[in-house]
Amino acid sequence: MQVMKWSVIALAVAAGTTQMAFASSQSESNGFVEDAKFNIFNRMLYMNRDFRSGPPQRSAQSYREETGLGIRLLGESGFTQGTVGVGVDAHSLSSFKLDGGRGHRGNGLFDVTDNGHSDDTQTEVGGAIKFRISDTVLKHGNMFTGSPVFSTDDSRILPEVATGTLLTSNEIEGLELTAGRFTAMSSQTSTDRDTFGLEEINIVGASYSFTDNFSGAIHHSDADDNFKKTYVNLNYNLPLADEQALNLDFNGYRTRGEGKELLGEMDNNIWSLAAAYSMGAHKFTLAHQRSTGDTGYRYGDIDGGGTIWLSNSVQFSDFNAEDENSWQVRYDLNMASYGVPGLSFMTRYLVGDDITARDSNGLVTDGNAEERELDIEAKYVIQEGAAKDLSFRIRQAFYRADNSYGGDVNDFRLIVEYPLSVL
Repeated sequence: MQVMKWSVIALAVAAGTTQMAFASSQSESNGFVEDAKFNIFNRMLYMNRDFRSGPPQRSAQSYREETGLGIRLLGESGFTQGTVGVGVDAHSLSSFKLDGGRGHRGNGLFDVTDNGHSDDTQTEVGGAIKFRISDTVLKHGNMFTGSPVFSTDDSRILPEVATGTLLTSNEIEGLELTAGRFTAMSSQTSTDRDTFGLEEINIVGASYSFTDNFSGAIHHSDADDNFKKTYVNLNYNLPLADEQALNLDFNGYRTRGEGKELLGEMDNNIWSLAAAYSMGAHKFTLAHQRSTGDTGYRYGDIDGGGTIWLSNSVQFSDFNAEDENSWQVRYDLNMASYGVPGLSFMTRYLVGDDITARDSNGLVTDGNAEERELDIEAKYVIQEGAAKDLSFRIRQAFYRADNSYGGDVNDFRLIVEYPLSVL
């Protein structure tokens, strides 16, 4: 892994210092201050979960309801001029509890104080230094990541934050190379530098656009004494006629335990294939996902809560259990074609079966468990005026499963987001 990682870095630096007479991002730099950006991102989230049956009633509140506000200050400098550009990124993440007492907490919106209450406010700050040669950027410090094998989660009020080093190279048109090493990650509710006890994870990846309509990617991670994970993706878009197209998207992971397997046994292959037909304002999607191996697909322990780039990872369930086969049908509607730009709707239904359910001791309790989920969603984004880009989003999930696997849950969320670009 170390040899592979530094080979990618060497390739990127060599490409960045070649004397080819092409314009690069660094050669077009206007300066540290001149290219600076400062954004404020506001998110209000109301979330309730009603556990209608199953294990959660015996171990936690059967009804959880919380509301919070998150404010993110995100600053990015430009790069200094010259062969090697230098810059800095900085952020401040703050959350405020608007509602959610001890009896109703537990949706993952807030940290918990010593007396068992949700924390009223919390703030964390961080930053990173960055260097750029040509179209290659090396960043070290605190950052948000979006790799299929190491991805910070942003499904609540505030995102996870990773600490480490990441190199991204775009020297060849259509090809993006990444390599990184990370040593800490804070959760969405904690201001700790390292919530999960991450010691070291190395990642490497490549994405390439073969044509305007066909792309592929391969990524790999190595978490010392825990696991090795490989991800592949193929995406093909076939234009059919005016405002009609067919898109095929394949995603797959292979995970194997490594070393002492400190997080427990990991032995899983999982893949998904989605076919989406779009026709004007309408899009119809059919997806299939299959999991095999001695365990289900695991993520989030130390590699980020967003590290599940699969078609059937949806609002409540990921349909990623041991031996699970799942299907999804989905419909999307964009109301811009009907004179209401900014308004969209989505609904989907998923069913998974053949699940191997186990108890806390690892013993099989059901060899053919099932789960189902129905999601309904509506979103509106204001298109102009003083409140431009202010969005309102409603998400409702109805989840049902055999009691041997998970029980029944209704999950409702109201999300209001307002991004502001100051610089």
